[in-house]
Amino acid sequence: MTDTSHRPQTQEKDGPIAAFLRATELDPRLIGMVGALFMIWVGFHVYGEFVLGDGSFLTPRNLWNLSVQTASIGIMATGMVLVIITRNIDLSVGSIVGVTGMYMGLLQVEWLPQWLGLGHPMIWVITVIFGLAVGALIGAFQGSLIAYLSIPSFIVTLGGLLVWRGVAFLAADGRTISPVDATFNLIGGGPFGAIGGTGSWIVAAIAAAGVIWMIVNGRANRKLHGFPLRPMWAEVFMAALGLGVIGGATLVVNAYPWPKGILKQYYEGLGQEVPENAFISHGYAYPVLILLVVAIGMTILMTRTRFGRYVFAIGGNPEAAALSGINTRAMTVKIFTLMGALAGLAGVIASARLNSATNALGDLDELYVIASAVVGGTSLAGGVGTIYGAIIGALVLVSLQTGMVLIGFGDGSYRKIVIGAALVLAVYLDILYRKRIK
Repeated sequence: MTDTSHRPQTQEKDGPIAAFLRATELDPRLIGMVGALFMIWVGFHVYGEFVLGDGSFLTPRNLWNLSVQTASIGIMATGMVLVIITRNIDLSVGSIVGVTGMYMGLLQVEWLPQWLGLGHPMIWVITVIFGLAVGALIGAFQGSLIAYLSIPSFIVTLGGLLVWRGVAFLAADGRTISPVDATFNLIGGGPFGAIGGTGSWIVAAIAAAGVIWMIVNGRANRKLHGFPLRPMWAEVFMAALGLGVIGGATLVVNAYPWPKGILKQYYEGLGQEVPENAFISHGYAYPVLILLVVAIGMTILMTRTRFGRYVFAIGGNPEAAALSGINTRAMTVKIFTLMGALAGLAGVIASARLNSATNALGDLDELYVIASAVVGGTSLAGGVGTIYGAIIGALVLVSLQTGMVLIGFGDGSYRKIVIGAALVLAVYLDILYRKRIK
């Protein structure tokens, strides 16, 4: 039996684009987001090239930095998807980043060295675990207030925004805590906080094998359960698309070399002269790899587990979910606990990247995280959202910020105007989309 015999007959009125989308099962909103991202990248690069005489956006250096800058926002956006799907909101994530970052700074700079000694190899491990635990506890506390005291999430997390920011300031009396542990600092990226060219190709090979396995296994499962099969050309196209993205991204990060100063420092440490035409690739930065691991884990959680099904059930109809036996209160606590832990992880990356803990750490991150989830297709009405959409949304917003800096609009006021306009436009487009599919 051929593949097409398993599929419903395509309606004659469908055009080639509709037929292509049906065969490949690509989400039209995903295509729209990727198209918007591409236009943003090309627009900033062309403007810089022909107006400013310096097209620096589509360069390995800028794209590598863009990926690192997206990591912390993207990690929190994956958690915000769950929060918004269940018709809640979390305005405190930026302040959680600030308070966890500040206490992690104190822990590794002032407290642990007194007990373990300066530079002890366990300092960074204890610090990371501490940051995740503190973030999770804050999230659990706020989730409990929402679930068991019936206080609206907007009010609880708005209070948290103010409370945790104040706690962060009082923790060190407004001081900046630096420098952080040397190993901890690597988590934030940089020339030494990346896996290099060879490591990046190894990661790419593993990811490519994963893409092929997903397509082959998915097709086998469809046959096993009698579900319609995609045409073979569509399977090949999806495999080629996945492999192309992986290969292209790896080529870009490997095309960004270490700066000359870092090269000189590196070879001096080896007792050697810098070779002529020396080239050492950055490769994938640690924050980007952490983001990828979080994205895969959260996608599995949302699409392959009972927890994920409960999240969508609560978002679709909270009353019906409760009547069907779902413990909506416990689920709310779990969701906010997970959101707090992800904010703690973002605090690890942000403070490591700055090599310090400052009172401005995570400032306004809550707005960018919420905007990323919404721009990525998560509906504020609840019940709809994807992890990959939130990450693409984060990449869109960070691209807008970075591009405006590169073309000379570095003033934060302009960036806030653009992000605010993008958020309103995204919500409007979501309203139009939901009206269309009804």
